[in-house]
Amino acid sequence: MIVVSDTTPIISLIKINRLDLLKELFQEVLIPDAVYRELTTNQSFSAEAEEVKKAKFLKVSPVQNKQSIQILQAVSGLDDGESEAIVLAGEKQSDVLIIDERRGRKVAQQLGITITGTVGILVQANDEGMLSKADAKTCLNFLKQSNIRLSENLIQDALDMMK
Repeated sequence: MIVVSDTTPIISLIKINRLDLLKELFQEVLIPDAVYRELTTNQSFSAEAEEVKKAKFLKVSPVQNKQSIQILQAVSGLDDGESEAIVLAGEKQSDVLIIDERRGRKVAQQLGITITGTVGILVQANDEGMLSKADAKTCLNFLKQSNIRLSENLIQDALDMMK
């Protein structure tokens, strides 16, 4: 299975101390150069940077078609990480792109890329017996308290899907 991730889901999973779910679910997750830079050089994520550097299952994979990134940014207004993640997912014909930002999700879907997000990862981990519903609810509440934008409806929908 080929999985590509944008920055925010990785940061979110680190915040709830569950980055391990990506490794357990997928064994390997590809991230483009821009996402790696965002995760490791941004002062806002200095605590998370060390965890990212140690996560051997996160594999940096450069985007081949740089012009596609520029075109995507020009027409969509997406940032470097989102644009590179979407282009990389297309180039690698990924099975799934993990992305949380609404605009990025919409663009990826328009391009025919299958997406999920942080909440989807928690639901999948529950489905596969890696995370109890109670633990998932704790994770969702902590994300919301950490200023990650999650609506009450999204949280309830996710919990309704869980066993």
